[in-house]
Amino acid sequence: MLSRAQRAVLAALGAGLLALLAVAGRLEPDARGFGTHERLGLPPCTFQRLTGRRCPSCGMTTAWAHLVRGRIMAAFRDNAGGALLGLASLLVAPWLLISGWRGRWLGRPIGPRLVFAAVWLWVAVILIDWGVRFLLAT
Repeated sequence: MLSRAQRAVLAALGAGLLALLAVAGRLEPDARGFGTHERLGLPPCTFQRLTGRRCPSCGMTTAWAHLVRGRIMAAFRDNAGGALLGLASLLVAPWLLISGWRGRWLGRPIGPRLVFAAVWLWVAVILIDWGVRFLLAT
């Protein structure tokens, strides 16, 4: 059984992910493949502004905006790491909410080794995606 504090954390994390997905659903993806975050009043990417090239996270918000509309290929085209993070959020958010509500894990909890491996895989995808974009831009 999960403690009251653990249940609250799981519910808050799940609700937070669902809120991010809902925000992505309200944003129209930018046709450039990046810059959708500017519709939230955030500034343009400093790296992109200074170098003329996209940074590793450019296109993540755009990828989420495509993903929640079911445009999976467009999401991966704009930012593969962002698309993976969005897909993971679509799966993890309900699992966290249900586990928090029930007071026990739905299935088995995710162990630290799996989290560690998933984070490193995600970082590798981001860096490979960025590297390919960087090479293709020259």
